[in-house]
Amino acid sequence: MDIQTLTFIIVGATFALYIAIAIWSRAGSTSDFYVASGGVHPVMNGMATAADWMSAASFISMAGIIAFAGYDGSVYLMGWTGGYVLLALCLAPYLRKFGKFTVPDFIGDRYYSQTARTIAVICAILISFTYIAGQMRGVGVVFSRFLEVDIATGVFIGAVIVFFYTVLGGMKGITYTQVAQYCVLAFAYLVPAIFISFQMTGHFLPQTGFGATIAEGVAGEGTYLLDRLDGLSAELGLAAYTEGMRSKIDVFAITCALMVGTAGLPHVIVRFFTVPKVSDARLSAGWALVFISVVYLTAPSIAGFAKVNLINTVNGPDLQGVEYEAAPEWIKNWEKTGLIGWEDKNEDGKMFYSGDDRNEMTVDRDIMVLANPEIADLPAWVVALVAAGGVAAALSTSAGLLLVISTSVSHDLLKRTLTPNITDKQELMWARVAAAVAIALSTWFGINPPGFVAQVVAFAFGLAAASFFPAIILGIFHKRMNSTGAIAGMLVGIVFTLAYIIYFKFVNPAGNIPENWLFGISPEGIGTVGMVLNFVVSYAVHKMTGDAPQDTQDLVESIRYPRGAGGATH
Repeated sequence: MDIQTLTFIIVGATFALYIAIAIWSRAGSTSDFYVASGGVHPVMNGMATAADWMSAASFISMAGIIAFAGYDGSVYLMGWTGGYVLLALCLAPYLRKFGKFTVPDFIGDRYYSQTARTIAVICAILISFTYIAGQMRGVGVVFSRFLEVDIATGVFIGAVIVFFYTVLGGMKGITYTQVAQYCVLAFAYLVPAIFISFQMTGHFLPQTGFGATIAEGVAGEGTYLLDRLDGLSAELGLAAYTEGMRSKIDVFAITCALMVGTAGLPHVIVRFFTVPKVSDARLSAGWALVFISVVYLTAPSIAGFAKVNLINTVNGPDLQGVEYEAAPEWIKNWEKTGLIGWEDKNEDGKMFYSGDDRNEMTVDRDIMVLANPEIADLPAWVVALVAAGGVAAALSTSAGLLLVISTSVSHDLLKRTLTPNITDKQELMWARVAAAVAIALSTWFGINPPGFVAQVVAFAFGLAAASFFPAIILGIFHKRMNSTGAIAGMLVGIVFTLAYIIYFKFVNPAGNIPENWLFGISPEGIGTVGMVLNFVVSYAVHKMTGDAPQDTQDLVESIRYPRGAGGATH
């Protein structure tokens, strides 16, 4: 069977599974829709959290950016992994004890202010839309190649699927769907990595293969894989794979923004309310970290294998180029999508990939994981499996983000602010209407994204770092922090960070170079500066306007001891 037929079968089977689970676990109440009635087993919740956490950026784009950027790409790996640990250990138990299952709900009640709640709703929607744009883009990239449609059509197909099981099942349906999606994406990530590791180095484990010597019969045999990568990079005018080009301050800023941004991501925080009690929230966080590590510890290996195979395939073992007419089928398949291009600059009929003016190839970094099995000439079923994994990663996170948007509108904005007398049935209806509007807008952003998948997601993390993280940290650990300080800090942080990103990505993209950046910090890392501004402004305004009321201070004191069931309230 050919790749396209197998892709239709495998991806179609996973879609059928997701939809069947959504129908089986259909939400019948707002409690089901928002937090799955708090009845999910910790191991299942850990698996669902891992799927929610590992988006298209993790599955599709992270290894791709490491493959192209080498050492510099590791900031995504370090930031996202460290961020989850921070969230699980320092914030999740306290937020669960507080008993509010959305970030705007926590901020509105902790800071005793409807204005704070409304600002938090706006921030949550803005962050979620930015994040979901990357997921929709990931779906489009997968479908554009494997279903042989353009990216826009691929985005539409993914939007229809995720809309169906999000609107129908709510958090209850999403949770069990994400369990299935984790199994699909983890299997799809590991299988080709194991195949290629054994093929290239003779090692079964990709992690050990990454540090091993290249096997006999493979170009560069007998040399260490990383030495081969550095040698190829030097010969082709590329940056050394194991040396970074970013300044230390930018590496720190991006890693920090991704890390603390994680702690402010509303679609991850809500997962800690889907288990029965606080101890289960801690346990599910631990399980999630185990499940996440399965993929994250494999990403650097996949990146290294993919880069070596790409250079060997395009430039040939002798690095003199390969006749385009004799090029492997995968290049011409991906060329149809517009994600790979070739321009015969010297008119010799040969392809050549390099980092200098000899370069004739354009390769979108988001294709590296998806194209990896084809580059390595693995069986067609492995190629189709990777397609299914990429779709699962993108759809799982999209579903969680859509739920955040719909919850922010129906629960935090309508129920808690504008129309407090609406019934549960009306609230559920508005949640589904909000999800429908959100999927329509996110589809547009998926077709017209402001960057590659991991970069778009990094912007979302930066916005979360600059807005939510200080408000949550101060709300838990600084009992005297008042509403005026928190509101001022959130506004300054989100406005500054958003303006910086918009300026360099839309207003003056040509000026997006290190020489023009503030303190040498890129748009991906500017959330760290926004976070610092948020903390400083919050503290300064608080000092000028007095302490929070005593009953609020007592409430904060009580949540520092995360005992009890901590059931979600709304």
